[in-house]
Amino acid sequence: MRFVIAALLLTSLFSPAAFAEFPKFKAETIDPAVAEKACYAVALADVDNDGKEDIVAVNESQVLWYRNPDWKKHVILDSQTELDNVCIAPYDIDGDGLIDFALGAGWTKIGTIQWITRDKDPAAKWHVHAIGQEIWTHRMRWADVLGTGKPQLVVSPLNAVDKPGVSLLAFEIPANPKADRWQSTAIDDSLNRLHNHWHIDFNGDGIASTLTASQEGLNLIRRNADGTFRRQLVGSGMPAEKPADQGAGEVKVGHLKGGRHFMATIEPMHGTSVAIYFAPPKLPDGELAERLVIEDTLKQGHAVWTADVDGDGDDEVVIGHREAGTGEVKGPGVYIFDPKDEGQRWEKHIIDDGGVAVEDLICTDLNGDGRIDIVAGGRATKNLKIYWNLGH
Repeated sequence: MRFVIAALLLTSLFSPAAFAEFPKFKAETIDPAVAEKACYAVALADVDNDGKEDIVAVNESQVLWYRNPDWKKHVILDSQTELDNVCIAPYDIDGDGLIDFALGAGWTKIGTIQWITRDKDPAAKWHVHAIGQEIWTHRMRWADVLGTGKPQLVVSPLNAVDKPGVSLLAFEIPANPKADRWQSTAIDDSLNRLHNHWHIDFNGDGIASTLTASQEGLNLIRRNADGTFRRQLVGSGMPAEKPADQGAGEVKVGHLKGGRHFMATIEPMHGTSVAIYFAPPKLPDGELAERLVIEDTLKQGHAVWTADVDGDGDDEVVIGHREAGTGEVKGPGVYIFDPKDEGQRWEKHIIDDGGVAVEDLICTDLNGDGRIDIVAGGRATKNLKIYWNLGH
């Protein structure tokens, strides 16, 4: 396997065609010191309501807003939550037309779940409102998994404590989100070391399914017609004897230009490998998606995203890791894998080698030029960088 991967990487590094066709990226550090400890999460949201996506970053005690396009930093939350802040999810929670944020904090101690809202000035300190509490709260995203027609806040804790699995919770926004109780529904309670999750409406019915990356591998959790939920194993994850070395830690869903879905993972949790899984929208029970390992030299792999960065109709896989790896290109840094031959071959492109110890990354067109850019936040490097897509 390592020989095959090495051959693929050498092909990408020394092929003139690859360099000619793939876009160039220019790095810009917009904050060299996001945190004292770590930039735990990055998000995108139009904070000042000017039609441009801004960058939001979370460190152990603060929430930071960087305004597009001057990237001026505003501290909008400071020491108002339990240490450490770990995850954030933007949504207009109170329906006033302005973005709010759900925020997870104190994750290793008590796991507080709250949301924050602003006054008239979005650059002033924001206010904290409670949602709930779940120990080891680690990731959160908005999606309608209950079929109500309105998104819920879906929260995945990391480690099981007093039961076999964690409670994967969907919190519904109440009529008065500041004062009323947020009702939660456990959509699964059987997974452990659930490091991340993603949502996708596979069958187009408006109800999102939840794709989880845990030590059990990749599981798809769907709502049944009667309101119950079922979990289906769809990808094996990393095979290993010890549970801590098994499964997956990150997952996103992408598409090839022919319409074929794929799932991109880092395996296992905080792992060494990038794997691609091909699966139809409706995978039969008991059948696992085909697994293709495209990289196995990472250390502390911690971020993955899918986006069509070169404009060819196929989604690329953007990954980040936070410690120096074992390959010729050690990093830590940001790499892009470009699918060839309908996803059976992937060319590696090095975007950053050693300049950021990636804790989280996200992709979007930040400047409206029609090209996908990359935002990455560092752990040991404690920095926040934009990688501008300059095109071919």
